[in-house]
Amino acid sequence: MAEEKLDTEIRREQIAEAALSLVASQGVSRLNVAAIARRVGLVPSGIYRHFKSKDEILDAVLDLLETRMLSIIRAACDKSEHPLERIRAVMMNHARFIREGRAIPRIIFSDELQSSSPERRQRILGILLGYVGHVREIVEAGQQQGRIRPDFDPETFGLMLLGVIVPAGIRWHLTDGGFDVTRHAERSWQILRAAIATEPT
Repeated sequence: MAEEKLDTEIRREQIAEAALSLVASQGVSRLNVAAIARRVGLVPSGIYRHFKSKDEILDAVLDLLETRMLSIIRAACDKSEHPLERIRAVMMNHARFIREGRAIPRIIFSDELQSSSPERRQRILGILLGYVGHVREIVEAGQQQGRIRPDFDPETFGLMLLGVIVPAGIRWHLTDGGFDVTRHAERSWQILRAAIATEPT
């Protein structure tokens, strides 16, 4: 019974991964059960053994997106104890995440995804605000250590960081990868660091 439950969890994760990948490449409006089934090697009816509807799959996609967003923060915090290095790592990790897929801008700006469910709209907002909140905590820690200017509002910086990365992801998407989002993140970080750091660059 435990093995069957594990198999179900693995298959659900595979389906969510496939759906996220399809959203990244085609957008939410073109996502359908048949395409997901082909991606994971199932017949369409096999998907319904794990998810009751497309809406449930979309909820699982948001779960997966939230996990990926949090992993950006965790990986940055694991890399260094220095708050400025952590912020830089967040930016570079996020740039890499954009290069690996286009899901974030497609989900954030999807009218279909948001208009179909007010709860899902709030969930997307919660994921973004949670991400900003983690950045805010890094900034607050840096202020307590005297490495980040105390007059800089941590919440504002979190939104600024997201504001630097998300438009770059949109441009990367609109140019089919023709915009160097990694270089953009590195250059942007130099500007942001000079603005918030108490120590010379």
